[in-house]
Amino acid sequence: SKTYYITQGDNIDINYIANIVIELLRDVKDNQTIIVHNLKQQLNLLINAFDIIDISKLFDTQLAGYLCNPLKDTYNYDDLANDYLDINVPSEEEILGKGKSKLSLDELDDEKITHFICYHANISYKAYTVLKDKLKQMRMYDLFISIEMPLIMTLVEMEKNGIKVDGKALEAYGSKLKDRIDTLEDEIYNYSGEKFNINSPKQLGVILFERLELPIIKKTKTGYSTAQDVLEKLADKHPIINLITEYRHLVKLKSTYADGLADYIQEDSRIHGKFNQTITATGRISSTEPNLQNIPIRLELGREIRKVFIPEDDYVFIDADYSQIELRLLAVLSEDDQLINAYNNNQDIHRLTASQVFHVPFDEVTSEQRSNAKAVNFGIVYGISAFGLSQDLNITRKEADEYIKNYFNKYPTIKLYLDNCVRLAKERGYAVTMFDRRRPIPEIQSSNFMQRSFGERVAMNSPIQGSAADVIKIAMIKVFKKLKDKKLKSKLILQIHDELLIEAHKDEVDIVKQILQEEMENAIELDVPLEIDMHQGYSWYETK
Repeated sequence: SKTYYITQGDNIDINYIANIVIELLRDVKDNQTIIVHNLKQQLNLLINAFDIIDISKLFDTQLAGYLCNPLKDTYNYDDLANDYLDINVPSEEEILGKGKSKLSLDELDDEKITHFICYHANISYKAYTVLKDKLKQMRMYDLFISIEMPLIMTLVEMEKNGIKVDGKALEAYGSKLKDRIDTLEDEIYNYSGEKFNINSPKQLGVILFERLELPIIKKTKTGYSTAQDVLEKLADKHPIINLITEYRHLVKLKSTYADGLADYIQEDSRIHGKFNQTITATGRISSTEPNLQNIPIRLELGREIRKVFIPEDDYVFIDADYSQIELRLLAVLSEDDQLINAYNNNQDIHRLTASQVFHVPFDEVTSEQRSNAKAVNFGIVYGISAFGLSQDLNITRKEADEYIKNYFNKYPTIKLYLDNCVRLAKERGYAVTMFDRRRPIPEIQSSNFMQRSFGERVAMNSPIQGSAADVIKIAMIKVFKKLKDKKLKSKLILQIHDELLIEAHKDEVDIVKQILQEEMENAIELDVPLEIDMHQGYSWYETK
């Protein structure tokens, strides 16, 4: 095979090249496939030609490489060459350099630029057959074709849409945080009796464990540990501890969001973040530049950051998130009749678990018992240990152990299922979702107890979390397609784990709600119903 590249010049600009690519896409035959590397990035140039793109005729080698091994950091052309073709080629970094000394393509000589650009195309072309065969052999070709590839179109449009930010509200939020941080500083200095750098673990350690003589929990090479888990154990020993915890939380909020978000606001007053398909080991989509999935919700002051995200005039936000999707999938995957019946009869799952675990009639469960049962329910999904649960609920390890034992006594099928997940992962070296997505777990064979325990937790959780990620992807594709088919002005703008956010035109609110309900709740057919909670508002905060 021969590989050529075309340079931009006086007569050949980016639009001319884009038009040629569009013609190519329009004329692709049924028995032909266009092989691309990192299709999402390429599609940004073709956003106006979406109507003629037939995604089933395209094959993204980067995405295929990710599915075959989701634990790698990169899936560049040199990775594919090395992993699937046994060829060593110089990487982008080797050709261009890195950091401040990184060269632009214009600075390369003809030979280097030819090599660099042609490696991209040639390696992808050569890797196509190998990757396609490997996906089929691993039973992930259907997942690739029916979920991952179509999702690219949705993500490109979401990045193009972006989300509007009220700049003045963001400034006001930053000022509000600064005022509270200043107050906390004064209160902390008041208790410590002197001024010091609260952000310095060394100085903080001296204040807490020498000046205030609090019990030493853990030492480090340079002094005392002031990590969050240490502070939690000291919370009832001195009022300064809770102030420090709040101070740290708000300082991070200010730097990450109040100050950090401002850098991402573009001329259209919107943030156009990135949604990444090839980052997480579980198959979840990740959000970067900035990370909008990590907006804090524990402290009210943290939640308030959502007030700065607003719809355009004549639009409203509609937010829909799956209700207990992971627990519902646990019921299905474990084939537990009690849980399946409870969901089909619309019973309160946490109340039911509380009734079972604490041996009290269903109608007599207290709110505290229900809350504790909720922690057990969600903890089980993540393979929680008695130690972990005791930390979460602030109870003794013995009590937590009793809770977990009672849970498994009442739901023996779930215990069998989770044990089976671990056994299969040890045999195969990977966990698998309902849609055959694989998550390799090398740690499960480790001789190190901590590593092996981590691997076992991953083996229990990956089929559930990975299946939930697949379901939300299916829902996104269906919702996006429906909005397009009906030629609505409303746009899908955010995905946050189990939640979708739509900027809906005020004349389309009812139809958008109907689309969300139908497409999300019927994303796939299960033995239990999928349910969503839906809210609307004039800021992201109002929808929660």
